[in-house]
Amino acid sequence: MTSITARLNDLRRKNQKALIAYLTAGDPTPERTASLVLALERGGADIIELGVPFSDPIADGPVIQRAAERALAAGTNLRKVLDIAAQIRSNSDIPLVLFTYLNPVLKYGAAKLAADAKAVGIDGVLLTDLSVEEADRHIAPFRDHHLDTVFLAAPTSTDRRLHLVAKYSTGFVYLVSRAGVTGERDSLSASAAPLVERMRHSTDLPLALGFGIATPEQARDAAQLADAVVVGSAFVRLIEKTGAEGNLEEELESFTRSLKKNL
Repeated sequence: MTSITARLNDLRRKNQKALIAYLTAGDPTPERTASLVLALERGGADIIELGVPFSDPIADGPVIQRAAERALAAGTNLRKVLDIAAQIRSNSDIPLVLFTYLNPVLKYGAAKLAADAKAVGIDGVLLTDLSVEEADRHIAPFRDHHLDTVFLAAPTSTDRRLHLVAKYSTGFVYLVSRAGVTGERDSLSASAAPLVERMRHSTDLPLALGFGIATPEQARDAAQLADAVVVGSAFVRLIEKTGAEGNLEEELESFTRSLKKNL
């Protein structure tokens, strides 16, 4: 059993919902990321998604795109993200999901990445733009190293695709609450509830709902539907707004706590 599964199972037994927090690794600097993750954990985050900055983040809105630009400008690459994960792991056992586009994985080498990720304490991977129809070609090295593989399902996904997502996902399934790119929205999408219901027919895995969840109230609404709530752009915007010279750790911990208490 992976630590992701263990954490989510423990929360299920307690009838609690998980808060999954996303950060772009290396934003504002690679040296700061581990400290920011520990602040998220102190605030109540249950799982961390470490985003690998990429020059063409097609699934991301402007907030995370700008974070990727800052991280790349600061010299962050996939190897450095693994080093950051090792720093986190030396101070925490919080489950870590490597959140990346496929291109950096192919450049690094999937087999090498799987081995190196396992060695530094990564618990799972989410390849954002990997089509589930092509999963067989890419996930074997990660499975060989007992890393969870998380796939995305969207409101526009066909029943066949939902079945494949269920087949190839371990740990949890990431449900995209609305069509489009990442980013904060004014309310939870009306398409979220039907998607959760459809996915429940395909899997017993925990379901995490993300994209557009930015406030404690939206997190509460999402938690009424799913087993976990993913918040990303709101954290990244807070980092951008506060800046490297500000008290980022205190701001992130406080905001995380406000989200978690509403779940």
